[in-house]
Amino acid sequence: MDKSWFAIYVKSRTEKKVSAELDKLGIDHYLPLLKVLKQWSDRKKWVVEPLFKSYIFVHISPSQYYEVLKAYNVVRYISFEGKAVAIPPQQIEAIKYFLEDAEPEEVTSESWEKGQLVEVISGHMTGLAGELVEVKKKHKVRIKIEAINQVIFIQIPKNKLRIIY
Repeated sequence: MDKSWFAIYVKSRTEKKVSAELDKLGIDHYLPLLKVLKQWSDRKKWVVEPLFKSYIFVHISPSQYYEVLKAYNVVRYISFEGKAVAIPPQQIEAIKYFLEDAEPEEVTSESWEKGQLVEVISGHMTGLAGELVEVKKKHKVRIKIEAINQVIFIQIPKNKLRIIY
């Protein structure tokens, strides 16, 4: 049976607990975590928190669909018109690449405009498409992952992108 990636919505602040339970159930999943410096009134501390609040990605076969829903604190699958939305594997790879990538390469000095659709043409994220929301000094490109309607910043050189529209 073919496995597909899906996003599940979990109760707030239970992402790590659900991940541990999915491990126990033997369900292949991915919880993207990000190390963030948090500041309180009296101190600063590095904490590891989910990249997408209340979301976990599961890599399952059709027979495991309902088994995932039985896990404690899992609310539902992210769906469209009542059907769970499969997420393309290259989008999961793009998230992994984003979290592992330290610094972007040199970029070109071409003119890019907000609202253009771009596609990655080389590297680990080849085939990933998204809307160019903003290009900053460090050339951060916002790519919207449509399946879960979230926005992540991916640092990628412009010379690895092509304009689709």
